Amino acid sequence: MRFFLTFFFFLSLNVFAQVDLMTPRQPAQKDPFFNAKMNPQAPPAEKVHHVHSDTFGKNPLKYDGNPFFEGHVKFEHKGSTLTADIVILYQEQNFVKAIGNVKLVNPDGSVITAGEMEYDGETERGIARNNVILTDPKQTIKTETLYYDRVSNLAYFNTGGSIYANNSVTYVKNASYNIATKVINLTNNIKIENNQYTLIGDNIVQDQNTNIATINGPTTITNKKNTSNVIYTEKGSYNQNSKEVYLNKNSKIYYNGKVLTGDTMYFNQTTGFGTSKGNVTLDDPKENRYIKGGYGEIYQFKDSAMVTDKPYAVKVLQNDSLYFSADKFLTFQKPDSNLVKKSFLRAYKKARFYKSNAQARADSLSFNETDGVMHLNGAPMLWSGTKQVTGDKIDVFFNTKKEYIDSLKVIGNAFAISKADSMNLKDEFNQIKGKLMTVYYKENEVKLAKVIGNAQAITYADDDNTKTGVPERIGIALSTCGTIEADFTNQKIQIISCNIGANSDIYPMSKISKKQRFFPDFNWNTKDRLLKWQDIFKDSPNNPEIIYTSDDSIYQKAEEERKKLEEKNKPKEIKRERR
Repeated sequence: MRFFLTFFFFLSLNVFAQVDLMTPRQPAQKDPFFNAKMNPQAPPAEKVHHVHSDTFGKNPLKYDGNPFFEGHVKFEHKGSTLTADIVILYQEQNFVKAIGNVKLVNPDGSVITAGEMEYDGETERGIARNNVILTDPKQTIKTETLYYDRVSNLAYFNTGGSIYANNSVTYVKNASYNIATKVINLTNNIKIENNQYTLIGDNIVQDQNTNIATINGPTTITNKKNTSNVIYTEKGSYNQNSKEVYLNKNSKIYYNGKVLTGDTMYFNQTTGFGTSKGNVTLDDPKENRYIKGGYGEIYQFKDSAMVTDKPYAVKVLQNDSLYFSADKFLTFQKPDSNLVKKSFLRAYKKARFYKSNAQARADSLSFNETDGVMHLNGAPMLWSGTKQVTGDKIDVFFNTKKEYIDSLKVIGNAFAISKADSMNLKDEFNQIKGKLMTVYYKENEVKLAKVIGNAQAITYADDDNTKTGVPERIGIALSTCGTIEADFTNQKIQIISCNIGANSDIYPMSKISKKQRFFPDFNWNTKDRLLKWQDIFKDSPNNPEIIYTSDDSIYQKAEEERKKLEEKNKPKEIKRERR
C-alpha cells in the first residue's frame, strides 16, 4: 500500500521529464478528499519511470485536452509496478488518473486492482474505484471505493466492503486501515464470519498482527453449530487465534439454554470455560431457577457451573418460590440410565432453604430439580408449620407438576416435634422419634407420619367435654413400638397404630412429671428458624427466644398428696420406756 501511494506521488514528475506537453485546457475535477493542506517544507519526490505504452496522445476532444497514455500502459517506481489500459496526466495539478484494468504490484507482495485510480501528487492522496481489491500477506480487502492517504498511512472505505483474513470474512459499511500498524477500525453494520462463529457489531478495532479485535458498542458472537449459544457485550476484546473473549460491559453468555451475566467476564470458545466477576447471575429459564453471587464459573461442554462469594439461588414457582443459600453452589445436568437429562443443584456449607410452608438448614444440600428430590445432609433441621424435624439425613420429595411437597424421609435419629397447641405458650410438645421416619403431606400440610425402628412417642391426649364441647386435657400418652403411625389433623397428633412390641399407656397429668414429658434429646429450636426468605443470608436469624410457661401444678399437687398419704400410711414407731 505504501508503494502504491508513493508511486502516484512521483508519477507526474516522471512524465514531465519524459514528454513535452502543452498546458491542458481543463483541470481535473477532483473529489473533495484531495483538498488537504500541503507541507511547503517537503523535499521533492523521486520521479517514477514510464516503461511502456502502446500509444501516447493529446486530443482536445478527449479528456478535456489533457495528455494520455493508452494500451498496455506500464510505470515503475522503486520496485512497484502500475499497469492500466489508460493513464491521463493533469500536468499543472500534478494529478493523474488510471483507467481500465488498473493493477499495482508492490515489493512487499501487496497488490491493488481496480477499475480506475486517481492520485494527487501535491497532497499525496489517492482514490481507487470500481471493484477495488487490495491483497497483502495479511488479508484481502474488497470494496467499490478506497481512499488512501500516504502522509497518515491510512486507507479507508465508507460505501461497504469485505475483508478476508485468517479464515474469516468481514462485511462492514465503513473501515479505516492503518498501513503502518496493520490495525483496522470497523464501524457500522459489521459482520465477521468463520466456519464456527458469526460476530455482529457496531465498532470493532482489529489488529491484524495479533488478530485481536477490540469491541466497542453492542456486539454478539454466535455459535454456528448451536445458534442459541451467543456471547453479547458492549465493551471487550476477542482473540481470534485462541478464541478467548474478554467482556467488560453489560455482557451475557448464552449457553446450553442458560444465561451468565456479570460485571467482567471471560469465555474460551475452545474449552467452553468461562468466568464472571461482580454482580453474577446464572439464569436457567428451563428450570425456572437463577443463582446470584460475586463470582461464577461455567463449563459449557460439561453443562455445569459454580457460583460463590455470598451466592443464593431462587427457583421460581407459579404459586410459591424456593430460596437457597450456601457458601458455594454447583449446578449440572447429566443423563440417567434411560438417557433422560436431569438437572441438579448442590449447595455446600451452611446450606439454607426457604419455602412458605417449609424451611430448612443443613451443612449441605443436593437437589434433583427434574425429579423433585432434595437431600439435606449434615445436622439437617426442617420446619413445616408448627412442626420441627431433625435427623442424620432428610430427603424432601416434591410434586414437580403441582409444585408442592409430597413427603419427607428422615434417615437416622429421626425426631419430629410439634406444638401440642399452637394457640398458647405452654411448653407442651408432641414428639415422635425412631430410626426411620416418613412424613406425608396433603395440600401443603403435614398429614401423616410413619416411624420404623425403635419408635417412641410422647403425645398429649385431649377429649371433648360432653357438656361444653370444649377439648379438655386428659393426659399424656407414652408409646414404645417397632412402628408408629401418627395422624396430624387440625394441628393435633393422634397415634393411629403402634405395632411390633407395642407398649402404649396414657398417664393423667397428675401422674407424669415434667421431665417425663420430654425425650432426653429434645431440642425445640425457634432461634434458628427461617421466618422470611431474607433469612437465608444469615448464619442464624437469632430470632427472639420464645419463653414457654411450664404448668406442672397438677403433678406437683398430686405429688404432695401422695407424700402426705405416704406419711400418713407409714407405721408409727412404738416408744419404749426405760427401766
